Formats: sequence, structure tokens, C-alpha cells
Amino acid sequence: MPKSPPARKPSGTRTASSGTAEPTIAEQIDALTDPSFMTSFARGLAVIRAFSDKRRTLTIAQISTQTGIPRAAVRRCLHTLRQLGYADAEMNNFALRPKILSLGYSYLSSTPLSVSAQPCLDTITQRLHESCSLAVLDDDAVLYLARSATSRVMSVALNPGSRLPAYCTSLGRVMLAALPDDALDAYLDRVKLRAMTPHTVTTQKRLREVLAGVREAGYALVDEELEIGLRSIAVPVRGASGTVLAALNIGAQATRVPREQMEAQFLPALLKGSEELSVLLP
Repeated sequence: MPKSPPARKPSGTRTASSGTAEPTIAEQIDALTDPSFMTSFARGLAVIRAFSDKRRTLTIAQISTQTGIPRAAVRRCLHTLRQLGYADAEMNNFALRPKILSLGYSYLSSTPLSVSAQPCLDTITQRLHESCSLAVLDDDAVLYLARSATSRVMSVALNPGSRLPAYCTSLGRVMLAALPDDALDAYLDRVKLRAMTPHTVTTQKRLREVLAGVREAGYALVDEELEIGLRSIAVPVRGASGTVLAALNIGAQATRVPREQMEAQFLPALLKGSEELSVLLP
């Protein structure tokens, strides 16, 4: 199938910290030259991922601006999703339908860790009365597999399938700290370290220092780097070979839970939970 010409950059094109324009999602897709790569399918996935808990309804123009995909292509993707029952529309506002969950259910239901982790997370939450989550590193981001929540500690809802930046989260840092040097170098070359709050580490040098400390300590504690008012602590979950395959964390309000309590009370519970989950991994 012939490649479509690169999409025109929308007015909302992001700019990297160096001042150069970052490629839109559409440009990243169009840059792939593999003859077996299906551009239309990739665009459809990008349209699905444009929706979030903050933007549950979107117009064709909004999706086009967010992704860089031409409006005509966005319209065809949405039409296809509607025909298949994955999306619906009211006037010009499109929204995903519950059927979209079936796309991720196959993975979640076939992964022993995500299926078996919930009782462990629930036990930690019941004991500490704090939200507990399990995640893996996927596509340079933290991907939530399971979660037990007592209350909403972030401005966004976190559920299985939610994604967050790895560099400024405790879950992400324990997994980044376990990467081989070449894999970490490649990650830092790809990812822009944006300031999510005034406390976010945004330089490669400082992040490497932080990750070295995480590697030595065996856990990560992040103070208001992802969101003001949020403090979290995480530990790695290892497979039988000792390789870090996932991470387990507790997040709480920074004004209510001091660092000392996280290290003295939460860390032992997480380490015990990590040991229990490790037996489920190959």
C-alpha cells in the first residue's frame, strides 16, 4: 500500500526543550518505511489512543490536531470504529464505547501476573489503607496492569491500561534503574524529560544519578515530581532469573504521609508483596 504524504503539522505541534519541533504522531507513523507496515491500521490505533479520561469526547478536528493525522483519515477511522461498535457519536462529538475494553482484555486475562496480582494488592491496601498498583514498562511508559485504590490520589483516574511517564514516577524509576546501560542510553535518547511539576528531574545527568541511587537502594521514592501533592514509593518485581519484569508501588498524599513513614512502614509491605508476585513470573 503506498504511503500517504506526511501530514501537515497542526498548530498544536509540540516543541522539544531544545526548541526544535517534535514530530507529530502522524509523522512518526509516516517515517516508518517497512513495506509490510500498515499505515491505516497504525492511524486507527492512534485515533483510539487520542481519547483519555480528560478528553472522553473529541471532534474530528481535535483528534487531527492532537495526532497530526489528516481530518479525512481521522473521519474514516472513526467511521470504521462506529461500524464495528467500538465508538459512537453525538452530533460531531465522538466517544469510545465499552466494547473497546475487549481489545485489552485478552492480554490482561492471559497474563498470570495481572490475573493473580489483585489479591496481593488488595491485601496491601487493606493493611495500609493506601492505594497500591502493579505496572510494567511498555513503550517507554509505565503501563498499569492492576490497582487497588482506597481513594483518588491523583487528578487523573488510574486503572489497568493507564499509562504514565516512566522517568518521573516511582514505578518507572525502579524499572529504568534495572535496564542495561545501552537500553537506558537508548531510552534517554528517545524520551524528552519534561517538567511535570517544579520538582521534576529534567536533565539526563541528574536522572542517571537518581537511577543509580535507586539501583543501590533497591527502591524508588518520588516526591511531587509527577503531580504536586503526590508522593509514591515502588519496588521491583523480579522473575525467576532475577530480571526485573514489573514494579509495585504505593501512592499517597504528600501532606498526609511523610517520607519516613513510606520507608519505615510501606517499604516492608511492598517488598513482601514483591516476593509473593515474583513466584508468578517466569
